[in-house]
Amino acid sequence: MPDSGFFTYLGEKFRSWMKITYSSSKINSFGGINFANSIISNLGVFKTIDKTLDNRGVRAEYQYGDLFRSYFLMTLCGGECAEDISEHLRQELTQVRDFDVCSADTLLRMQKELATDKETYISETGITHEFNVNNALNNLMIKLLVLSQQLNPDENEYIFDYDNQFIPTEKYDSKRSYKKADGYFPGIASINNHPVYIENRNGNSNVKYRQAETLSRAYTLLTDHAIKVKHSRMDCGSFDRTVIPVVEANSEYFYIRAQRCENLLSQIKQINNWETVTIGFKQYQVASIEYAPFGLEKSYRYVISREKNMDGQGDLFTGDNFTYRAIMTNNMDMSDLEIIGFYNKRGESERLFDEMNNDFLWKKMPFSFLQENTVFLIMMAICRNLFHYLTDFISRKLDFIKPTYRLKKFIFRFMVVPSKWIKQGRQYVLKLFTAKKYHLILT
Repeated sequence: MPDSGFFTYLGEKFRSWMKITYSSSKINSFGGINFANSIISNLGVFKTIDKTLDNRGVRAEYQYGDLFRSYFLMTLCGGECAEDISEHLRQELTQVRDFDVCSADTLLRMQKELATDKETYISETGITHEFNVNNALNNLMIKLLVLSQQLNPDENEYIFDYDNQFIPTEKYDSKRSYKKADGYFPGIASINNHPVYIENRNGNSNVKYRQAETLSRAYTLLTDHAIKVKHSRMDCGSFDRTVIPVVEANSEYFYIRAQRCENLLSQIKQINNWETVTIGFKQYQVASIEYAPFGLEKSYRYVISREKNMDGQGDLFTGDNFTYRAIMTNNMDMSDLEIIGFYNKRGESERLFDEMNNDFLWKKMPFSFLQENTVFLIMMAICRNLFHYLTDFISRKLDFIKPTYRLKKFIFRFMVVPSKWIKQGRQYVLKLFTAKKYHLILT
């Protein structure tokens, strides 16, 4: 252990290297918040929120637009929970003109007000399932996407992706999943990688359970906003006899990963016209058959792909050393390779879950109950959609911002800029301590 004289020597050396002075002038760290707020406000987002959701009453100091604005701006400053607004970011948010910062308690209370009752179902096997549907917030999410022109009713080529995302969390009412953890299992529908519908369910609920009803609600809300779906893509969790009629009725084409069964495998064994293709860096063999699933009368096209097992061991069911995959579709025009390539692009949409969990706080849900956390999930999905509108807007004005930036990179490149409001004459002027040309946003 060094003696005290050594530390004294280091202190003297440090003082010789660096001189420190202080200033009481209040300079904010996140000057970019002023531009972000102005862009979203000028779009009419917060006014639309207040008009769409029920008014909190004339005696209420804050409206729901303030709730969304607070979380949106807090997230853009790197905040991770409502308490960050009170504890760390109040000064940063108070620099925004004509905006009164809510307390953390107010923000949490307003979210609880937006919650809807959860629904409980008991399956034939006696399992209790808990669902929460919040049509008001889902309707708002689509309305804001249309307002920002991220969705356009005149477009007729939209691709609808649906999946369930398990979110591990130890809450009062969260239940055990087959993934051996407590949590929730919300169903998320997206178009162009933008969430358009979120329905929460508890962790013990199988993704197929009542999924047809979930999809019907999602398609209905999109139809109410004149959003037309041409293609629907889903994984094997949607391979269910009750789901197929719903998807087929609401989209021109659908593509669902099929689960294998004995009858299907027997037909696959009879294929003798396999075509060898390259997908990515691997070679596959592909072929198509027609097959009627679930004992239905109507048959669909099954695009089959197979690749050799890495270990060369035979499969007990197929009797060979291939791994088989099948995509069920009603698209008869695309080639086998085009169907597989189009379906595999679902992987890009699944990156949405990584963004929601790590950038927009889904892995840090604030409440103890399912229905209240549903509000948080949808609210943060709306913030995520607004963030992508923001980066797209700014990237067309400033060359140092790209529309593909993730949140952290955007914070470092744009939000973090020292700033100060100063009064010159009879007006306030935002002074930025940077050489970057932020003023081009105003052109």
